[in-house]
Amino acid sequence: MKYRIRTAVFLLSAGLAAASLTVMPARAQQAPVRLTLEDAIHRALEANLSVLEARDRTEEDRGTETRSQAALLPRVSAQTYANYQNRDLRAFGISVPGFPLPSVVGPFSNYDFRIYAQQNLLDLGSLHTWRASQRALDADRLTEQDARDLIVRFAASLYLNAQSAEARTRAAQSRVTDSTTLLKLAQDRHDAGTATGVDVLRAQVQLANDKQVLLENENQYKQSLLGLARNLGMSPDTPLKLAEPLRYLLLDQSAPDALVTSALTSRADYESLVTQREKLLEQQRASRARFYPRVSINGNVGELGRSIGGVATTGLIQGQIDFIVFDRDREGEAQQLAARLRSIDDQIGDLRRGVDEDIRAALLNLDSAAQQVEVAAEGQGLAKRELQEAQDRFQAGTANNVEVVTAQDELARAEENYILAVSSHVDAKYALARALGDTEKNIRKFAGNP
Repeated sequence: MKYRIRTAVFLLSAGLAAASLTVMPARAQQAPVRLTLEDAIHRALEANLSVLEARDRTEEDRGTETRSQAALLPRVSAQTYANYQNRDLRAFGISVPGFPLPSVVGPFSNYDFRIYAQQNLLDLGSLHTWRASQRALDADRLTEQDARDLIVRFAASLYLNAQSAEARTRAAQSRVTDSTTLLKLAQDRHDAGTATGVDVLRAQVQLANDKQVLLENENQYKQSLLGLARNLGMSPDTPLKLAEPLRYLLLDQSAPDALVTSALTSRADYESLVTQREKLLEQQRASRARFYPRVSINGNVGELGRSIGGVATTGLIQGQIDFIVFDRDREGEAQQLAARLRSIDDQIGDLRRGVDEDIRAALLNLDSAAQQVEVAAEGQGLAKRELQEAQDRFQAGTANNVEVVTAQDELARAEENYILAVSSHVDAKYALARALGDTEKNIRKFAGNP
């Protein structure tokens, strides 16, 4: 009896669960995010850690610049106090011969309300220190821009990788379609008695191979989208759809010397080094100014009295000149700054040569890739013609499908060569955009998105 009751309860629960699953609406599938190259770059800049850290360093140096400027501005403070005290006159050496004074006077009260102000009139050391902090802030802004340029280049490469994988997937799908057509043709001719079973088997093998390649390319395409989403700050399970397919756009090339000259005024990393050198020069001037006189003026004004109702206005104003007579530390500081200046000069020279090399290498790769695209496009066209003629011969019964299968393999290699050549050309354009500086603008231009 108990067994029957438990069985009935179980069946009732299962029925209710099944009913709830039946009436429960299916979870709507998330629509894929349509992603352009410009969208990818924007998302990467918003999410990348190195860009965020560079931005924080810039904000930190902005605070340093504000603090350095404070040494050149007036300093104003206010103070007020009230006390109740007595004094030992003998302890202060106060006595009047022939007239005895009490040892301790008081208690008495004292009130003081006062404002103090100080202003440096001549302080070359603080002036050059402030200017050095301005150059440091400018250098960090340029370093932040350089970090952005690197991320733009990286995001464009990830997008290009996904475009290439998508192009391979489409090519593989096209080959599967062709192989399916070939198999049907072989089966039809076999049924008509004009083809052998080997022809059908050969077509089946070719279709299986093409499906295998398609599965591999689809997986690589999905993997590239995962990496793209991760580096754009998106959840890996976010479905993506590329809005811009892989395409070939010829780029007009300029003379290398002119591009190098232009790049040296646009490369943020090069300009950052130049600005850091200016900062060191200002620090050297500040170091030498430590032995210059510093002229300042300070004073105070307030109300002083024995009681709040009996206060009187009192004040002070004075000029002050400060000299440093001996300071061994300045000599060591001068040696440090001289060494840093030589180091930054070496870095500037090395980067100048590096910019020259990057531009010339990108131009060589660009020219070579353009020629490869032309050759690959020609080979692709010939391979398509070969496949069409082989299919016509097989359909006419003048040949078996060995020629068709061979032509399909040749077309697959030609399509892969074309995808590789176009991808290399696009990557060379992105490398040139990075080498020229202002990477985001140049990549948008080179990709045909003005």
